[in-house]
Amino acid sequence: MALATRTRTSAPSLWGSTIGKKTVMAVTGLIMLGYLVVHMLGNLKIFFGADEFNGYAHWLRTLGSPFLHHEWALWIVRVVLLAAVVAHAVSAYQLSRRDIKARPVTYVHKRRRASYATRTMRWGGIILGLFIVWHLLDLTTLTVNERAWAGHPYENVLATFSTWYGNTLYIVAMAALGLHVRHGFWSAAQTLGAGRARRERTLKTLANGLAVVLFTGFVSVPVAVMTGMVN
Repeated sequence: MALATRTRTSAPSLWGSTIGKKTVMAVTGLIMLGYLVVHMLGNLKIFFGADEFNGYAHWLRTLGSPFLHHEWALWIVRVVLLAAVVAHAVSAYQLSRRDIKARPVTYVHKRRRASYATRTMRWGGIILGLFIVWHLLDLTTLTVNERAWAGHPYENVLATFSTWYGNTLYIVAMAALGLHVRHGFWSAAQTLGAGRARRERTLKTLANGLAVVLFTGFVSVPVAVMTGMVN
């Protein structure tokens, strides 16, 4: 009976603790990071032409066929990502509120040891959250893409990055993403116990490298459209 009681209360207790929320943030962050790497590699197919890019987009919708129905695999990925984003955001908000309550009086002298990425993690998260909504309305539902052409993802990407606001929103969001990944990867490693002293330099190098690769990979698409490399 006591074992059953501990089992029923362990999950709520873990979620209610600071380390539990940090663990949720770390795990969901790594899930989203894995998706971002795959998504970036898929985006780079645009450099191989319309047929290659549109074929890749079609393959995503038929992934798992014939075992899975049309777009089932894609929807499974979407549901997992949505759950990860919500859990990540809720944990971040609750940790932020907990931190504010623990220190209700602001510091007289601001600490300058924290990196720029650390100081902007919260704003970066908000920027990325708003961008995700825009990105879905732009290239998934095609709601805000004025020249969208259903079933033609290559042409829709070109339509988005042929506008100044599409490029501006995307590049600003990718800069926020780079900073978020740089600090978030390091924090996740610390939370999950991988941040040993002898690994510190390696983990920091890996975090910086991931941030640079993701920013460069994602931003290369709008830059290529703007310069006429992709048309």
